[in-house]
Amino acid sequence: MSVYDIIGVLGGLGLFLYGMKFMGEGLELAAGAKLRVLLEKITSKRFIAMLVGVMVTAVIQSSAATDAMVIGFVNAGLMDLGQSTGILFGSKIGTTATSLLLSINIKDIVPIFTFVGVAVIVFVKKNNYRYYAQIAAGFGILFMGMSFMSDSFKNSHDLLRGIFSSISSPMLGFVLGLLITAIMQSSSATVGILMALGMSGAISLEHCIYIIYGMNVGACMPVFLSAAGANRQAKQAALFNFIMCLIGAVILMGFTVLINPTTFSQIFAHIPGLRHNVPGQISAVHIVFNIIRTLMMMPFTGLLIKLTKLILPDKAEDEDEITVYLDSRILTTPPVAVQQTEKECARLAQLARDSFEWSLDAVLNKNAKAIQKVEENEKVVDKLTNSITKYIVKINGLDIMDYDRKVMGAMYNAIQDLERIGDRSENICNSAAEIISGEVVFSDEAKKELKTMFEVVQQILEDSFYMFANQSKDPNLTEAVMKAEDQIDEYCELFRQNHIRRLASGECSAEAGIIFIELLTNLERVGDHAVTVAFCIPYKHPQAIQN
Repeated sequence: MSVYDIIGVLGGLGLFLYGMKFMGEGLELAAGAKLRVLLEKITSKRFIAMLVGVMVTAVIQSSAATDAMVIGFVNAGLMDLGQSTGILFGSKIGTTATSLLLSINIKDIVPIFTFVGVAVIVFVKKNNYRYYAQIAAGFGILFMGMSFMSDSFKNSHDLLRGIFSSISSPMLGFVLGLLITAIMQSSSATVGILMALGMSGAISLEHCIYIIYGMNVGACMPVFLSAAGANRQAKQAALFNFIMCLIGAVILMGFTVLINPTTFSQIFAHIPGLRHNVPGQISAVHIVFNIIRTLMMMPFTGLLIKLTKLILPDKAEDEDEITVYLDSRILTTPPVAVQQTEKECARLAQLARDSFEWSLDAVLNKNAKAIQKVEENEKVVDKLTNSITKYIVKINGLDIMDYDRKVMGAMYNAIQDLERIGDRSENICNSAAEIISGEVVFSDEAKKELKTMFEVVQQILEDSFYMFANQSKDPNLTEAVMKAEDQIDEYCELFRQNHIRRLASGECSAEAGIIFIELLTNLERVGDHAVTVAFCIPYKHPQAIQN
């Protein structure tokens, strides 16, 4: 093998890996909202979860990315080990989509995909078209890379055939496949190299059956890296993934040894369309292996979970995470990271609302414990606001859809208002402390006015936060929020005038008057922040998402 051949192989491999990454990113961005809908279908039903795993992995073209995302979900507490298993099973089947594409013999027209894709990316500004163009360009680059590798391998046809023929030991082939995939961090990349070798005539299916088995276990290595620093359940999910892959591979490897690799390869060689198509045969083995392994291992999920927990027992976690839905591993799939940020912001809204409810209780019912709850909750609100802000900054550094970028900008602004609602609730509690201490006494009329004001602000918070959490601009709610805002302003002006009258008549003391005005001001500001939160999110409908 000459230096030029080695350079050709490396250049082809570089194109292949870049094309696969470029196409996967395009698919992921084009799928966008659909990918989120799929992930929302995650349930305790393993078969449904498996289908979700298949579809998500087929979209993002990487089982390692799907598995890392699952580890992130488990680490964030969004699913338990049992729920994650179905997606982990499905990702193994979904990863075969790349090899299926590579097995199609369209070598002569592949440059057209690259040309059209690049032309659209360069000359068209609309992102949606650019994402589809990215898929086409990546697809073309991927095929061209494999063709370069194949052409370079042809010059060393006899040498390579001799090397692979010497790998007669099942264990040697298995370990080779495992190590290559662990280093390359992608089973799709390894199967692409094997198919390029098969296209060049350097190997037959018989030479690489055990390598295929090994590479499907080697694909688990990135998941172990992803679980580093994660909680116990996430580590268990990574271990389950490895055990499931290893046991399945060992069983099928034993079956292949039993019936003889030559006989096994002849079964695929006699399939119509695969007789003289070695790349197609390699792809077929890869697909069949993953389907059989999944169907074979799924009924024993419970036993595999027990084995996982026997090796890595449950342990109480000492971590006190502020965020629930955010995890850095999920950033590898931007549409999902956006979805999780929306959920975390909705959680922040609920915490801010809790603070307000407790401050109301403190004022109206003179509940000192409610003040303590607000103080403790405010620490969480401040830390959570900071964590979400940093996460949104990271997301904005990724390639995301225009609509998602607008939503992240809106979320960034919204959490500032949510944090201020928490601050206003603290201010209300400061006033409540003076009321509870007996230093301030309100007249019955003042108490009635405060109760009325609290009720209106409560309602505007409920409607506004519903609109925010559901990204909805329902006409009825919109009208209700606008009317409530006007009503709050009117009440503030009216109650201030009433307060001046009570001061003049001696019904209220000056001290009580100051606290009364402070309460009105804080309540009015809470209403203003609530309205800002309600109307910060752009319309959520198909047309908005497309643009």
